[in-house]
Amino acid sequence: MPALDTPPLALYVHLPWCVRKCPYCDFNSYTLNGELPAETYLARLVRDIESQGPQVSGREVTSVFFGGGTPSLFPPETIGRVLEAAHRHLRVALDVEVTLEANPGAIERGAFREYRAAGVTRVSLGAQSFDARALHSLGRIHSPEDTQRAAAELHAADLSNFNLDLMYGLPGQEPAGAVRDIEQALGLAPAHLSHYQLTLEPGTMFAARPPTLPDEDECAAMLEQCRGRLSTAGFAQYEVSAYAREGARCRHNLNYWSFGDYLGVGAGAHGKLTFAAAARIVRTTQLREPRRYLAGLDTALAQRTIPPQDLPFEFMLNALRLTAGFERTTFTTRTGLPWEAIAAVVGAALEAGLLVSTAEGCRPSARGLRFLNDLLLYFLPETPEKSGASALSMATPEVGASP
Repeated sequence: MPALDTPPLALYVHLPWCVRKCPYCDFNSYTLNGELPAETYLARLVRDIESQGPQVSGREVTSVFFGGGTPSLFPPETIGRVLEAAHRHLRVALDVEVTLEANPGAIERGAFREYRAAGVTRVSLGAQSFDARALHSLGRIHSPEDTQRAAAELHAADLSNFNLDLMYGLPGQEPAGAVRDIEQALGLAPAHLSHYQLTLEPGTMFAARPPTLPDEDECAAMLEQCRGRLSTAGFAQYEVSAYAREGARCRHNLNYWSFGDYLGVGAGAHGKLTFAAAARIVRTTQLREPRRYLAGLDTALAQRTIPPQDLPFEFMLNALRLTAGFERTTFTTRTGLPWEAIAAVVGAALEAGLLVSTAEGCRPSARGLRFLNDLLLYFLPETPEKSGASALSMATPEVGASP
């Protein structure tokens, strides 16, 4: 059997509150009623980081991601104190990438300078659209002008390495409207752009009362036209939904997609840790509801060893999002499994035209990227307790996170 390696390590911090829950959102987020419990939650996060530190002793944290919820509801001082705790209890890289998710409607004027002084190096701004009617239909609390102001303040704060989140396939949207959103986003000079199709997720308000959305052909046309415009503007697609200028790929999310490790702290946060000497890969899960998390003991962190038969699917759930795919050696060293464990399945996906061989491994074909769930089903273990639908709905961070 191949030996497991110890992959790069990241830290994900979940801040679960929002001003208002969006009707399409299935992340672990909660409408804020009353005062934000910043000090109480900070104390719990610090304790969480300290208690998990011994599991990764000596390992270097290469990135930190504050996801939510709306992390920009928390003041810069709180973000800075979480980072201080990370430096105190973990080994943090000198060039660590620190991303903060921000809602353009929940950021005080001038705050980005303070976030940068606190240690934030990158911001992910939830623009979603530049059409005021679309924003209203999505339940967003900000306006197109709020996004434009926030982008200008990011540049002024020397935080030009920022991402804009955009959605397409919105109620009543046509391809021309999706391209207009891209054009307006490009006008704000981001370094990175995330472009997601609106989907109706179980348990959301949109799932209960579905809006009328563009059909599959219209959405495919939107994606193709928007992808082409981004390409001509110098944004290379490196993941299903992620585009970046040269040198601006999100280090934190690349670690997820290459089956790297991450500590998860905060209500409902997930983690993944590799214990190479014990030949074990573990998933961790925090108590989901904020009040239970705040009241919980450190021992409330749930841990589950990933069974060997599940590792191919868990690896592919991440790696097949990358347009460049993965190398054979990465699969073997990150899972501890021989290539032969998936050779027949890979062969079937190649024959179906969903995968393409590369010099070092495989990558999804254009068809494989478009029908990614179909491709992932090839690697799903056949067990009676796990259905394809439930497995494919498994959440991984940007998790509660965006790139």
